[in-house]
Amino acid sequence: MPAHRVARTFWLGTPALLGVVLGTALQLQLQQSALLPTTVYGAALTFGAAANLMAWLRDGRLAAALAGLGAAVLAWGLCGLRAAAFLAGALAPQLQGQDLRVTGVIAAMPQVRADGVRLRLAVESARQDGEAVRLPELVDLTWYAQGWRGQEVEQPPPALRAGERWQLTVRLKAPHGARNPHGFDYELWLWEQGVQAGGYVRTGAPGEPPRLLAATWRHPVEQLRQRVRDAILQRLAPADADPARRRAAGVVAALVTGDQRAIDRADWDVFRITGVAHLMSISGLHITLFAWLAAAVLRRAWSRSARLCLAVPAPSAALVGGVLLAGAYALFSGWGVPAQRTVLMLATVGLLRLSGRAWPWPQVWLLACAAVLLADPWALLQAGFWLSFVAVGMLFATDMRAASDDGAGAGGRFGLKAAQLLREQWVVTVALAPLTLLLFGQVSLVGLVANLVAIPWTTLVLTPLALAGVLWPPLWQAAAWSAELLGAWLQWLAGWPWAQLTLALAPLPLGMAAVAGGLLLVLRLPWGLRVLGLPLLLPALAWQVARPAAGQFDLLAADVGQGQAVLVRTAHHSLLYDAGPRLSATADAGERVLAPLLRALGERIDLLVLSHGDSDHTGGAAAVLAQQPGARVLGSIDGGLAPGTQVPVQTCAAGMRWQWDGVEFAVLHPPPGPAPEGRAARPNARSCVLRVAAAAGQGARAALLAGDIERAQEQALVEAGAELSADVLLVPHHGSKTSSSEAFIDAVAPRLALVQAGWRNSFGHPAPEVVQRYRARGIALAATPGCGAAAWQSADGRLRCERAATQRYWQHPPQEVDAPP
Repeated sequence: MPAHRVARTFWLGTPALLGVVLGTALQLQLQQSALLPTTVYGAALTFGAAANLMAWLRDGRLAAALAGLGAAVLAWGLCGLRAAAFLAGALAPQLQGQDLRVTGVIAAMPQVRADGVRLRLAVESARQDGEAVRLPELVDLTWYAQGWRGQEVEQPPPALRAGERWQLTVRLKAPHGARNPHGFDYELWLWEQGVQAGGYVRTGAPGEPPRLLAATWRHPVEQLRQRVRDAILQRLAPADADPARRRAAGVVAALVTGDQRAIDRADWDVFRITGVAHLMSISGLHITLFAWLAAAVLRRAWSRSARLCLAVPAPSAALVGGVLLAGAYALFSGWGVPAQRTVLMLATVGLLRLSGRAWPWPQVWLLACAAVLLADPWALLQAGFWLSFVAVGMLFATDMRAASDDGAGAGGRFGLKAAQLLREQWVVTVALAPLTLLLFGQVSLVGLVANLVAIPWTTLVLTPLALAGVLWPPLWQAAAWSAELLGAWLQWLAGWPWAQLTLALAPLPLGMAAVAGGLLLVLRLPWGLRVLGLPLLLPALAWQVARPAAGQFDLLAADVGQGQAVLVRTAHHSLLYDAGPRLSATADAGERVLAPLLRALGERIDLLVLSHGDSDHTGGAAAVLAQQPGARVLGSIDGGLAPGTQVPVQTCAAGMRWQWDGVEFAVLHPPPGPAPEGRAARPNARSCVLRVAAAAGQGARAALLAGDIERAQEQALVEAGAELSADVLLVPHHGSKTSSSEAFIDAVAPRLALVQAGWRNSFGHPAPEVVQRYRARGIALAATPGCGAAAWQSADGRLRCERAATQRYWQHPPQEVDAPP
């Protein structure tokens, strides 16, 4: 029978849409470390197309099954082919770290930092030693200020503008982010934006200097965004502006242009604690609310013209105009991935309404979800995707239609709208709380109160004023005042006791059960059924990370780049050895890596050991201590205070010993007494060396954390007969050639050596000769660039590398330690 004459008893759209979602999920979740050959994905597309054709030629359950299977296989194959095509344009390994002469156009408004400028370059051509080479289409570059020290700059980079064509000498490397348990996937973030290489501008390299070739017409939206952002900051945040006004200016600039880096880090902390961070970025909620407001204004204006209404009904014109204006706003605000998803979702739902079809809400929700995943399959791995779609689904499922206001006066209508807003916010807050805990390990307990004020204030006052300022700049001043008022309100809420609940991240099954429990609580069901959601919530709320048995310990060498940070846990105590590096003038490993890691693990630090004062070991101390106010500090630090804090530091000295839960801790270096003079007074030479040993008995193991000691200190420890033997050695000074002497390695005799260093770092750590020393002795060597976070347990002596255990095809592959170029 011809396909168009089949009398359908099963609508095939639902299984097909489900198939798209499931096929995408299978590709992302099950294809872990590497892509399959493209022929496999091509065969999948052929099979999927055939299955769908057979489905439309048949009827019944078999047709529905074929439609679902065919769509799943099609989505799986399409996702694989897209990934393979993108990987084909990756940076060639032999070009990493080489001087390349690149010509390209600045494709996004540059981000000014204290130490330079961050820019995205659309590559037009590249040459190495005069020969043409192929580079990825988009690369991220940092143009560092010359002579930058703290806040002082000898020579800043030139004022860069979007659309300018430059010829630059650069050094590039493939994207490589830190890999830590529950950590941010930087490589996936760049993947979604189409960036396949990063590096820096070589301003002092021999040969041709950077050269501006032309100011082009390309990327006109980015040029306009940059002009508007700069105008906002110049008007609201001049050099003599007070800190509060400068922070308000950052909020206004972020709401208008999507430049989230304009917002102060302290403000982001307040926004997260109060649960309103989604309002301060161009998120799905932001774009949706803008579309709703634009459609409402257009409908009222359109209805005033009979001729226009006869040509196109006002509801249809408002729907199309609202989506188009929301798309324009999303484009102007940077066309970020969340904004793209939202515009696509709005367009899909809008087209469905214009077609006159009245689908049940689950099918509408599923259609929007499938459309987003077809355009961006990797959205499925982003927290924003789940938060936005679960929120929308809950509003659909709980029937959030406005109550009838027929016959009600103005006061009655206002009361009905207020009650509806309150219930909507209650539903979203309760439904998303377990999901937020599952994704981030924290949820705002004042979020309901904060959003009841922040949502209408931001949507109806702050954002309209900020956007209207593009047409009449004095309105930016009013927007800044409204931002300051909102900031004061949120600061007050953030200061409440228990403003935020922080819990360890539960395993996925328990987390999903908690999400189901939260959804069950807000559905329109009898309360006898709703309360069944509470038992589903409790396991995730009460879950804790397993700890070592009494007498045993484990350690986690975090992936913090070119720095050091090791978490040591016993049955009831935790110690953090060093706090990672300062990453830039505005970021450090404590805020980026360690604080989220400790929060996800549910850790409360008893003692922070700062081995010495170098910034690659103390850069994150302030952020860690802000999250762990009860922690004591021990270390070799000048001044007696932890950097960036008023927390006193107890001086670290050999002979200190203590015991936690049957585990022995002993400080082996530096010697007690006043600091020596000369070379021995250098911070590295005074590093606090800590030995951790499991309880005595069969199979007892130990770890030695050596800081940045060098050959002289190693020799002194060996000659003094210090108790150096250990199963695990944190390699001194990140594997520098000034450390890891033969006598010291032989005295420690480790089975495993851990190197914490940055990938392709400028110091060449670990040095090739150091690597050879360990390998010649049969010592296993693991470094964070190839291993990611390294987890080791004294109970069994096994090593777990985070990068290998959670490898995905878009991530830099795990690798053995090798001599860096």
